[in-house]
Amino acid sequence: MDSGWSRRRFVGALAGGAAAVALSACDDAPAPATTPPASPATGTSPSGAARRPAGPRPLYLGTYTSAEGGGKGIGLATYDPATGRITGAGTVTGVGDPSYLALHPDRRTLYAVDERADGAVTAVRLSDRKVLGSRGTGGAAPCHLSVHPGGRWLLSANYGSGSVAVHPIDASGALGERTDLVRHSSPPPGPGQDGPHAHQFVTSPDGRHVLAVDLGTDTVYTYRLDEKAGTLTEVARARTRPGAGPRHLAFHPGGRHAYLVDEVGDTVSVCSYDPASGALRVGEAQPTGAGPGTNYPAQLLVTGDGRHAYLANRGHNSLARYAIEQDGARLRLLDTVPVEGDFPRQIAFSPEGTLLFAANQKSSTVTVFHVDGDSGALRPAGEPFPSPVAVCALPL
Repeated sequence: MDSGWSRRRFVGALAGGAAAVALSACDDAPAPATTPPASPATGTSPSGAARRPAGPRPLYLGTYTSAEGGGKGIGLATYDPATGRITGAGTVTGVGDPSYLALHPDRRTLYAVDERADGAVTAVRLSDRKVLGSRGTGGAAPCHLSVHPGGRWLLSANYGSGSVAVHPIDASGALGERTDLVRHSSPPPGPGQDGPHAHQFVTSPDGRHVLAVDLGTDTVYTYRLDEKAGTLTEVARARTRPGAGPRHLAFHPGGRHAYLVDEVGDTVSVCSYDPASGALRVGEAQPTGAGPGTNYPAQLLVTGDGRHAYLANRGHNSLARYAIEQDGARLRLLDTVPVEGDFPRQIAFSPEGTLLFAANQKSSTVTVFHVDGDSGALRPAGEPFPSPVAVCALPL
């Protein structure tokens, strides 16, 4: 097993598996409805003008099926968009270690990584929860995936082998054989790293470029995706400070700034972005609000109006709230609030942006917060929901 992979996956001891029974396999449960308002772009909440839907909405949950106390597949649940209350609804079985999830733009197909040594990506049709098959990513331990806005290509990041892959998506939502695989062979690994570790692969807001964040090489790579052939051409790269260990990137809705989370360095940086060239320039490192002690910041979200950002702090077990100023060029730390769980691995907005979900890996829980549309303040929405080794929450 790759040492970097094991560090990323199992950093800190997992909490007990008492929550493992919360989402037992229940493939006969009714499939949740899949026609809510359009989902937000990666890392942002939608416009404040979006209306809050009525009735329970679907929630999909990622886990590690091979971990002690882990789940048995992709967790199924619903949530109340007014109260944030979560109700379990079963499991999609037959998907191994689905630690990250993404939705097709037409909202008919769910995609999951299979975070294993022989990495793969899997498609699930939501209307009947049928697994449409899996395709190899060509690398080890894929930990992130996203769908290109045109809906024809799936982008995935192989953490264990430091590579990014592209798969075609057909009209049914199923995946075809991989069309490209690029390994980050340079620059050399940063301090304390044994090789490249691709951690995220996303599309820029204008759709002209795709960007890969690599924790091992302290670099963000910008590629141009050939939308006919599904191949990648590198056009730019941005270096962070040595040893920063960048993990996730989130764009400001204005499209000219982004925010880069440094997992190893326990910092976040404001980046300038040139849509024409795809060039990213990393600014000075800023605090995560965690203070002294061990902390691994995980993911940052930006509100649809571009006024606030939230950062999940693993270790400090908090959510940091930032004010975004100067049209995206400045982050100002406002406060932190307890996440009400242990080791928040991933956070996500509800489609209308009024709720924030946190998947807490070590406590095997999902916590929900109400988001104040004016101040950005967070308020807990009830008790944590038990979910086995919760590492991803995708509310629709």
